[in-house]
Amino acid sequence: MSLRRTPEADIQRSIVHMLRVVLPRGSIVHHAANEITSGDRRAKQRQAILVGMGVHAGFADLIILSGGKVLFLEVKSRTGKLRPSQVEFRDAVIAQGFGWALVRSVDDALGALADFGFTTRAQGTGAARRSGRAET
Repeated sequence: MSLRRTPEADIQRSIVHMLRVVLPRGSIVHHAANEITSGDRRAKQRQAILVGMGVHAGFADLIILSGGKVLFLEVKSRTGKLRPSQVEFRDAVIAQGFGWALVRSVDDALGALADFGFTTRAQGTGAARRSGRAET
């Protein structure tokens, strides 16, 4: 059996670990597990059930609730592109006044926290701003 490369999952695990360290106690970091990896009949049935239960196409990978603020993070690999449903979700979130950022690293995630005014226990978060960027 060969190992499957999962660069986005690896990046996301690193980001979640960092968030749990730097955010104040009581903060919530949640992954919206809305992906089905198989295209077989059972997977399609399961996806239909999940959609009926409220799964939203394009929902960001992570949602952060801290200090009365909400931030959605879409995690992508260095070369990953947003799907059309993710672009629609991003635009809807931003239009409603919530924070959204495309992140490709721990440094990007730290930068997004700083960009949106989240209080952290970390110092020196100078990553480039990625929020609202029309990358696809």
